[in-house]
Amino acid sequence: MSQTPSRTQVRPNLNYLKTALTMSVGLAAFAGLSAPAVAQETENDSPRTMQTVTVTSTKREQTLQDVPVAVSVVDESVIAKAQITDLNDLQSLVPSLSVGQLQSSSNTNFVIRGFGNGANNAGIEPSVGVFIDGVYRSRSASQISDLPNIERVEVLRGPQSTLFGKNASAGVISVVTKKPSFEPMASVEGTVSNFNGYRGKVYGTGPITDTLAFALGGSFSKRDGYIEDIGDGPDTNERNRYGIRGELLFEPSEDMSFRLIGDYDTIDEICCGAVNIVNGPTGAVINALGGQVVTGDLYKVGYNFGSTNNIDNGGLSLQGDFDLGNMTLTSITAYRQTSVEQNADSDFTTADLLSVNANQTDIDTFTQEVRLTSDTDGPVDWMVGGFYFDETVDIGNQIYFGDDFRGFADILSGGAVGQIEAALGLPVGQVFGQSGQGLTEQFGQDNTAWSMFGTVDWHATDRLTATVGLNYTEDKKDAFGNIVDTDVFSGVDLVALGFAQALGNFGVDATDPAQVGAFAVNNPAVFAGIQAAVQDPDQNPLLALQALQFLPPFLNFPNAVEDGTSKDDKLTYTLRLAYDATDNVNLYASYGTGFKATSWNLSRDSRPFSSDFTPGSPVTSPGSSPIRDAGLAVNNLSVGTRYAGPELATVIELGAKFAYNTFAVNLAVFDQEIEGFQSNTFSGTGFNLTNAGKQSTQGLEVDASWNATDNLLLTFAGTFQDPVYDDFTSTGIKIDPALPLSATNELDLSGQKPYDIPEVATSTSATYSFDVNSLASFVRVDWQYESETDYSDDPTNQALINDKHKISTFNASAGFTTENGLGVTVWGRNIFDDEYITVAFPTTAQSGSFNGYPSQPPTYGITVRKSF
Repeated sequence: MSQTPSRTQVRPNLNYLKTALTMSVGLAAFAGLSAPAVAQETENDSPRTMQTVTVTSTKREQTLQDVPVAVSVVDESVIAKAQITDLNDLQSLVPSLSVGQLQSSSNTNFVIRGFGNGANNAGIEPSVGVFIDGVYRSRSASQISDLPNIERVEVLRGPQSTLFGKNASAGVISVVTKKPSFEPMASVEGTVSNFNGYRGKVYGTGPITDTLAFALGGSFSKRDGYIEDIGDGPDTNERNRYGIRGELLFEPSEDMSFRLIGDYDTIDEICCGAVNIVNGPTGAVINALGGQVVTGDLYKVGYNFGSTNNIDNGGLSLQGDFDLGNMTLTSITAYRQTSVEQNADSDFTTADLLSVNANQTDIDTFTQEVRLTSDTDGPVDWMVGGFYFDETVDIGNQIYFGDDFRGFADILSGGAVGQIEAALGLPVGQVFGQSGQGLTEQFGQDNTAWSMFGTVDWHATDRLTATVGLNYTEDKKDAFGNIVDTDVFSGVDLVALGFAQALGNFGVDATDPAQVGAFAVNNPAVFAGIQAAVQDPDQNPLLALQALQFLPPFLNFPNAVEDGTSKDDKLTYTLRLAYDATDNVNLYASYGTGFKATSWNLSRDSRPFSSDFTPGSPVTSPGSSPIRDAGLAVNNLSVGTRYAGPELATVIELGAKFAYNTFAVNLAVFDQEIEGFQSNTFSGTGFNLTNAGKQSTQGLEVDASWNATDNLLLTFAGTFQDPVYDDFTSTGIKIDPALPLSATNELDLSGQKPYDIPEVATSTSATYSFDVNSLASFVRVDWQYESETDYSDDPTNQALINDKHKISTFNASAGFTTENGLGVTVWGRNIFDDEYITVAFPTTAQSGSFNGYPSQPPTYGITVRKSF
């Protein structure tokens, strides 16, 4: 039995954190000593001041420097100059944020401080909540649309459940767009880029009457794929998406405002290419079938059809604000629909092993938020509110074998698959592994949740404010899963077949219970020995064929044992002290908790818990369990999880914000942990959902800006952290050529650093602004860096991959704007061709092989914008 390492043992190297803390003290000292001198100097010369940024991270308007929360803000000017076209690009500016696009355009994962999930399974809501104009977007498919006419993006780090309620246990991304204006304005924008890229936007706003204004915008984005497909499929990782958004702003009086927003966008793309990074033992089998595994090129694949993605996403929202004198009432009502249809060549070869791996997902979401906010000059500010959520998820999946699968199985088994057909009296070559066999799946979930929240800010003095925030959330889910399995071979009990052969050596017919019973009574030791032997791969060679039972039978739920229902409730809270040490220095200390409710595994890897079922062939006398006692057991049924229980997050945070005329720096030291983190890992044929016992991280975040001269703005943002699995035993599938794919194992990860979470992540930029005659011009460069990380928690897998994930990417842009509103920007992203794999995973049905998603190659273009 392994021993869980002590806290000292699991964190042997905190030198970098000490260095980071020393650096923070140095920055603070520099801010406190140097900045006033700079400010004094500017008083004698031309004034040079930092831009004031307004945020609503506490659901009140405050400046970035005044709000006592760890938040990063990217405003419209930076987005335009840095060519941030969607939420995926934000990670190059916010080091604590990681965004990954996985096997399809609808699978995007947001991670803050190393915590985040929600991709690959519509039953798993993200731990990072995404809000657009106050409306919660529950799934990644509705979060990755090209950004609308935005004002700013706020990234709130750490648990935010007190104010944002549902599923904000790791953080929040809040997108704020511009309201319609009563001053007429219009703009048109066009971009031409490499890979035959074309992008266009148009936007207009203005008054309809004295009290009613409108805004209307549309966009399209097209680009050829940058991953070449040498097989029968088209080039992949293309871009083809359109969107439209309309708004009405009605202000019948100074005390009342209504904002109605309607939007619709569509994605129709071939995406996303997974390149081979480890060609395992099955590669030779693919070649023998006349197929090809493309190796050695990060931007080249070989498929027999393109992976299609069709996503429609739209909704309506209505926000009403009412000034009631000493308080403001706000109501936000929203309804959204997301529809996803996709199909992928998931064997990632030119052979036809899997002819279909399709998914259809429909999500309908209704949300309602109401809050009442005080507006007085007294010593106490307060806010109370409620939130309601109602969502339906419907999923259809199909995964079917292709024409080459039977040949693949024959070669791997040395013809043993046909021998089993013969032993069972079946037509050889005509039953097992036939084209079109597989799984037809239906999953779904109804989710209702409500919460009540409130905050109180007590201004004890002019400079000291104490805050208490509370949130009570109740979340109920009803889930189901039904699968029709036509993979005949996966339903064969190879243990029972070996048992029959062994008894046959004694002249006993295994299909006759009377003969078997008599033999067991008269020969108990021999019978027990046979039962043990047929479960031992060394004594029952048939068990080697379990590696080819890719799609074992599924137990549908709800059933007589499993009701498919979960209900969770939790009180979360925030405690904070904020102190304005001077007019330029703000300090705060906070303790907060977060919560995310149970997530259901709505996939083929949803399995009964071990408390409900004891696996094993009936011939081995596995004993009593609720599912077996209810007569629900099916051949080869294994155990796992139906759902992962709630996540519970806590964070201790100390912050300091320094703001002077030309220099500003924000520091946050944090100790954050999530108990029961919902881990969803790919096993080679599906996803295993489980709770990590505890995952934590300690670290420092720095966000600094310096107007070094009248023309030069320098920025630096960095996250320095020490993530660790404090307590996590992972049960899943270990990809090892010596083991069958269906062999499960328990991997104790306690004390280990989680994969794909860098200890150091930084973003550095320099923007030089200058005038050439009447042209307002700029040049900008930025550098995104992440220290190296593993690709897998499993050391066996990591050793096979034999590579590390590291990022060092440079972006650049330059442009000008004329006095009449014509702007031209020349830009490039990843200009020095930083090549790396973003995510690596075991290849479907090919033990020992690994594929991965490559980074985007260099892209460059020119953008022309005209404002009217």
